[in-house]
Amino acid sequence: MVDTTEQGMGTQGAAKLADAVLEPYRGYGSKEGIVLLGRLFREPGFGRSLPANSLRRRLADLVRRSLRRGIDHVTVEGRIHGATLRAETDSSGYFCFREPIPPAPSGDPWHELSLSVPAAGTDGPTAVGKVFIPPATARYVVISDIDDTVMFTGVVNKAAMMWRLFMRGARSRVAFPGVAALYQALHGGMSGTQGNPMLYVSRGPWAIYEVLDAFFNMHRIPVGPILFLRDWGLTLEHPLPRRAKDHKLALIQRMLDLYDTLPFVLIGDSGQEDPEIYTGLVEEHPERVKAIYIRNVSHDADRQEAIHALAERVSAAGSTLLLASDSYAMAEHAAKHGLIPEEALANVMTEKVVQDDTRHGGRTRTVDSAVEDGAVEEALELSTEGAEPPNVAVESERGGPS
Repeated sequence: MVDTTEQGMGTQGAAKLADAVLEPYRGYGSKEGIVLLGRLFREPGFGRSLPANSLRRRLADLVRRSLRRGIDHVTVEGRIHGATLRAETDSSGYFCFREPIPPAPSGDPWHELSLSVPAAGTDGPTAVGKVFIPPATARYVVISDIDDTVMFTGVVNKAAMMWRLFMRGARSRVAFPGVAALYQALHGGMSGTQGNPMLYVSRGPWAIYEVLDAFFNMHRIPVGPILFLRDWGLTLEHPLPRRAKDHKLALIQRMLDLYDTLPFVLIGDSGQEDPEIYTGLVEEHPERVKAIYIRNVSHDADRQEAIHALAERVSAAGSTLLLASDSYAMAEHAAKHGLIPEEALANVMTEKVVQDDTRHGGRTRTVDSAVEDGAVEEALELSTEGAEPPNVAVESERGGPS
């Protein structure tokens, strides 16, 4: 085995690092400091010449990602705002910068971190990581689940979920209708320029980061740090991912501590434990959560009843929970409570009905005509008639978030 520690690197070791891949993941931070994760690894090069998005290419990508081998005990260097940061890769090749940085210049909330591997020399891998630091105009933080909240993955069906996660490329993944326009509105806030942080949580492994990144850009969903709950490490003895309830709870609590001056909007789905996790957070931090949006994906009457009971608890804690079957219902609620402007509703509706028509067909002319005529309510009725469960909101006595 080649010694990849700095002490034993030498010329041969540096040459071995020349073909390594340095992959940063979008980071987050505040005025006090930043957090940016990444990985240093090697992977085979086969399959890259196959047609993009073909089954053979997806199989090759899957095998190539599964054969990645992290490079351990190597120092990765980052430069930002004139400061030099250093982090060492762990046994799987992952590294993390978690430390204070000099004051950020005003302007773009995205800050670049230039990465390199000093031991590899001038021919070594380099990359540019990006860190989001909320601007002074930010008014709240959005934490959204990805699986069955932003994109359809079928988390309740484990076999189908595994196929969609690993075998489907960004272009074949399905975004919920209207979600991009809704998230654009939440990111911009009431002024349209608030720059509210968008943090995304996934049950997937780090190996699908590139696919999710491409999916977000393709659908014009505001990008933000994607916070994976854990690296799966699937084995023959444990072929399915372990439960991540405690991981998600701890992660959100860390975000509440990091952005301690901002309230939060939490978005998830009814298929897993998001409603229970979010309700507990509201009860523990009653003044910190403006609203909870739960996408209804189960069509189970008992589950809806259980979430309605959780909504009552959220209401008693002074916040509000909406169980919503579509993005437009979430947008209406957000506009009612001053999270997004009223004019954003038309954008959400237009996107929703166009995507609904693409998925189901047969209604494009009628629905589009209704939108063009400004009949938003009519378009909503036409696009959801008989297709989705009802939306249920339970308000607190003070009328939800202010």
